[in-house]
Amino acid sequence: MLERSLHLENVQQLLLEFPVVAIVGARQTGKTTLAAAVSRGFEGPTHHFDLEDPRDEARLTAPMLALEPLSGLVIIDEIQRRPDLFPVLRVLADKAGTRVRYLILGSAAPELIKGSGESLAGRVAYHELPGLDLGEVGSNQIDALWHRGGLPRSMLAGSDAASLRWRREYIRAYLERDIPALGLRLAPATLRRFWSMLAHYSGQLWSGAEMARAFGVSEPTVRHYLDILVATCMVRVLPPWFENVSKRQVRAPKVYLADSGLLHALLDIPTRAEALLRHPRVGASWEGFALQQVVQALGAEWRDCHHWRAHTGAELDLLVFKDGRRLGFEIKRTDSPRVTPSMRSACDVLGLETLYVIHAGQAAWPLEERVSALPLGAVFERFSAERRPR
Repeated sequence: MLERSLHLENVQQLLLEFPVVAIVGARQTGKTTLAAAVSRGFEGPTHHFDLEDPRDEARLTAPMLALEPLSGLVIIDEIQRRPDLFPVLRVLADKAGTRVRYLILGSAAPELIKGSGESLAGRVAYHELPGLDLGEVGSNQIDALWHRGGLPRSMLAGSDAASLRWRREYIRAYLERDIPALGLRLAPATLRRFWSMLAHYSGQLWSGAEMARAFGVSEPTVRHYLDILVATCMVRVLPPWFENVSKRQVRAPKVYLADSGLLHALLDIPTRAEALLRHPRVGASWEGFALQQVVQALGAEWRDCHHWRAHTGAELDLLVFKDGRRLGFEIKRTDSPRVTPSMRSACDVLGLETLYVIHAGQAAWPLEERVSALPLGAVFERFSAERRPR
């Protein structure tokens, strides 16, 4: 199992500052493994409840009676199954003189964990655990990580075929088990068709009207489907950045499937590398994968990430606000990128400190003032100082 030391340090730091810390993210990203590492390094007693285990579920039939006597670190896995626990945790966290820490794990984004925002406001900190990244697996594994995605069991499978089989089963289990467990009533076949359709639009501007026409339902319905995939960490929505500048700007978000391996499984791309390279969506796949790696290399919050596009045609794939700076990123699947008028326009209009052209080659070099070419395999090394515990 790969060591995820930065995430471990982040969670440990948050536990020093907050009575409740939530590790959230898609299923099978390694939240339980990370919690076990936190438990091993915790000084004091630890207690673990897995709400998918009927025995632990029974132990929490009367949650106040079960949790109030405990000390040290209390870990509750799959918290989204029991939203009634949030008011109990609020009461326990507010007890005078308490030194108990509660580590809760949820296979969903905070917005979908009902009641957490209201019941635990001011008492809880969230740490989103993504899939594996190049900083963890090594830049020599860049193609495998792109093809298989960052879900640990997919990335670390014994063969490409085994990885693809696991991802297909993951998709089936997500649709047939995870969605109903969250209390969402939606036919698995319907959501799968929408998810597969969205895979073909990954990396493009979101058009609810176009998706509704293609899917044969209303625009609010497709927006509801999108919200489900976003809230369960399967899709990233990259909001537009716009401000008072002379150029008219596009205000539609861009959508990306959060994991390249699941994207390839939904597009039914065979495990052979040449099959992906010949696929018409190879550029969009590479862009989404590279974008994810850049954000994780920076240690940035997704709420600080945007895309930018003007009606004149100038655009920027990724704009990141980091420590008071504006960093721009253009993603090109080539090993010899060049500066374009669009890049110069983005630098000037947005006031970028630096624009990095992320490419598929091996070398880094300055292209011109404020614009540098940077290979994707070097982003973690380049931004190592940025990626520190919060």
